[in-house]
Amino acid sequence: MSTRRQIQVAEEIHQIISVLLQREVKDPRLGFVTVIKAEVTSDLKYSTVFVSVLGSAEEQKASMDALTSSRGFLRRELASRLSMRYVPELRFKLDHGVEYSDRINRLLNELKEAEENNPVGLSEASEEQGEVEVDTATLADDTDVNKDKASS
Repeated sequence: MSTRRQIQVAEEIHQIISVLLQREVKDPRLGFVTVIKAEVTSDLKYSTVFVSVLGSAEEQKASMDALTSSRGFLRRELASRLSMRYVPELRFKLDHGVEYSDRINRLLNELKEAEENNPVGLSEASEEQGEVEVDTATLADDTDVNKDKASS
């Protein structure tokens, strides 16, 4: 469970890192990076910064390498902006949540478009395509017969 101090420090790190990545870090490998959240350990010595990178796998790897190489600069800037005796060591982790939600959103939009293009209901569509409903009682009897054959 996070203490009030951990939450405050994590929020402050989140805000400062976001601004620094937008305005101060000049690494060309750094793509479209968004800071999702920051977490701080209970002793405030380490901070894990979760980031999302839009782009291909190569662009994500290049951006993560750029973040790793700029850790010293970011920590020094944090030290000048935070009023703490020890500034947490930064670790960056790639967060795939934005990609996942984007994928789900695209799939839902495709379903919506398909439904708008084909206004026929689902049950009517299955009857039009010649699908036959299966009697579950008959299916259950068939499986019981197969079990009897297997046991003998």
